[in-house]
Amino acid sequence: MATVHAQHSFTLTNIPAMAKYQDSLIQIGERTAEALTNQERFASNAQFIKTLVNALKTPSSFNHSFDSVKRITVLKSPDKSFRIFSWHLPLDDGSYRYFGAIQIATKDGKLKLHPLIDGTENLKDANAVTSNKNWYGAHYYEIIPVIVNGKSPYYALIGWKGNNNKTSKKLIEVLSFEKGEPVFGKAIFDQKQDPGKNRIIFEYNKLNSMTLMMDKATNMIVFDHLAPFNQDMVGNYEFYASDLSFDAYRLSGGRLKLVENVELKNAPNDLDELYIDPKNKKIQPIKKL
Repeated sequence: MATVHAQHSFTLTNIPAMAKYQDSLIQIGERTAEALTNQERFASNAQFIKTLVNALKTPSSFNHSFDSVKRITVLKSPDKSFRIFSWHLPLDDGSYRYFGAIQIATKDGKLKLHPLIDGTENLKDANAVTSNKNWYGAHYYEIIPVIVNGKSPYYALIGWKGNNNKTSKKLIEVLSFEKGEPVFGKAIFDQKQDPGKNRIIFEYNKLNSMTLMMDKATNMIVFDHLAPFNQDMVGNYEFYASDLSFDAYRLSGGRLKLVENVELKNAPNDLDELYIDPKNKKIQPIKKL
């Protein structure tokens, strides 16, 4: 009985500490969003990272949601074994830098953290399998366990990856763990054209939006079929947008199998609006009918 009481008191003492860290993260996040130069953004972001790490060092922090910190997205795995933080930093040239971390649940409540280091610029092959130290950076907004024999050997991560002034990207990433270390990318996609993909990357006109989400009713990851405005623009993704049809990847037997021309009954969830460059607030994404 004494042990239970001690644990309860211990948890309560951390609530004010976590609230204080969260308030600091909110303030630093607002300051970062208002920064006018890359130098100011990176300096403020460095302070944000330091504050977040200190917060996560607090015992029992794994159960704190950080839901008031709008700058970051925190996704907890359905089996509650880990959670992944991700966010992005807009740069003056219209590109983005990505940041994140994977926090592992521990029995003693101590911090076990894998920082995610954006290695996009140095990756010669966007299809490469990477570690957390040369991560193909993205801002994730959905996590989906890929089940095999009742277990989750890996997870599909759906994310946004703003690209430059002309195009945006979204992706389906695959996260697994080998000897306790995170691995990004795995060839679990079954498709006739362009086989052997370790991750799926979509690129399209920046002023358009793209649906990419899990449809639990059908057990499929559904997405807009992207096509060029005309055949002369094939391969020039600045001129790609939805043709109002949908394709999907069906989860089956630990694989993701491409299914073309599916009927999407749920309303599209266009998350691109969350990521308009703060310097271009007058720009509005083009809505699909």
